[in-house]
Amino acid sequence: MSSSIQRNRIRSIDMMRGLVMLIMLIDHVRERFFLHLQVSDPMDIDTTSPALFYTRLAAHYCAPTFVFLTGLSAWLYANPMDSTKKPKPRRNIREFLIKRGLFILFLEVTFITFSWGASFHILYLQVMWAIGISMIALALLSYLPRYLLLFLGLVIVFGHNALTSISYVPHETGYTLWTMLHDRGYIYQSAALNIKVSYPVLPWIGVILLGYTCGPLYSQGIDKALRGRWLFGLFAVSLGLFLLLRGFNIYGETLPWESQQGAVETLMSLLNLTKYPPSLAFLLFTLAGMFLLLFAFERVEDKRLSFLDTFGSVPMFFYILHLYVLLAMYGSALAIWGANKGKYVGVDHIYQIWLIAVGLGLLLYIPVKWFSAYKSKHRSPWLKYL
Repeated sequence: MSSSIQRNRIRSIDMMRGLVMLIMLIDHVRERFFLHLQVSDPMDIDTTSPALFYTRLAAHYCAPTFVFLTGLSAWLYANPMDSTKKPKPRRNIREFLIKRGLFILFLEVTFITFSWGASFHILYLQVMWAIGISMIALALLSYLPRYLLLFLGLVIVFGHNALTSISYVPHETGYTLWTMLHDRGYIYQSAALNIKVSYPVLPWIGVILLGYTCGPLYSQGIDKALRGRWLFGLFAVSLGLFLLLRGFNIYGETLPWESQQGAVETLMSLLNLTKYPPSLAFLLFTLAGMFLLLFAFERVEDKRLSFLDTFGSVPMFFYILHLYVLLAMYGSALAIWGANKGKYVGVDHIYQIWLIAVGLGLLLYIPVKWFSAYKSKHRSPWLKYL
């Protein structure tokens, strides 16, 4: 594979990942300094302003992109190519996924948990938990033929909404397992420790399987034009299914949309989608956007967007770094100004959240760029995890 083709391929993935990392930064700034106007899931459009609604909606793209690209990257890792376009020996994908999945789970219950509240009183199993478990599930299923993995991924993504009527109450047999798979909630509560599953993992396992089966789109046998047609086709199919199923309230979302007093509010109702667990409508809408952006990023040569490559090249480093910077910022603001929004310290307008996020992104670009360069020059095994 020529260096130019390899660079374009890698760049489009890194740019996609970098973009959602920055969107995630905006959402996490919101969760620090706009928590006095916390949104529900789905969002209550009667009490949520359009600015807050669409800011939160943008963050919906983050988790599906992370998980899908994790699966896609796993395929690329398992099927490396050399500079002459010839396949290299297939790598042990199971060992790779299990090790990395366990490492991500370790980070979730230690460094990431502490970064949210500077304590371990409540352990939230969030997106890193979902990614770690999904990686381990993919490792266990990776021996299956790719067409079976594709079939299983589609069955999970399209079929899990049919399981919504199944529910368990705490202490009932099956409650803990079902909460981890499909229904978010607390799986352990005590005076010293509480464990809450925020990201039920079953739909995310389906997403990582779909990402893995799409890996060959980035193999040496697929040229840029053909890959572009596939990506645009996947966008069109995903968006078409979303408009059909959601538009007519057929299937895939527990909350039907309704016409509102204005076009903006009606669109809010249409896009008011369930994230925990992600409904079929949620996944079709967000993955459609991801496919379209991957298609577009394939054609970007503007060096002014290279900052997206940089953020996307070291996602775990940026993820942990920005959480601790936000923790320090919030603690400092609370110490200096005190709680000005009930028990929280916060700002008055959503545009201020965006301004804080932009400033923080510019600040964090310096260490991120340094670490990205350091990682590219060194081959220490531990660097692969960041």
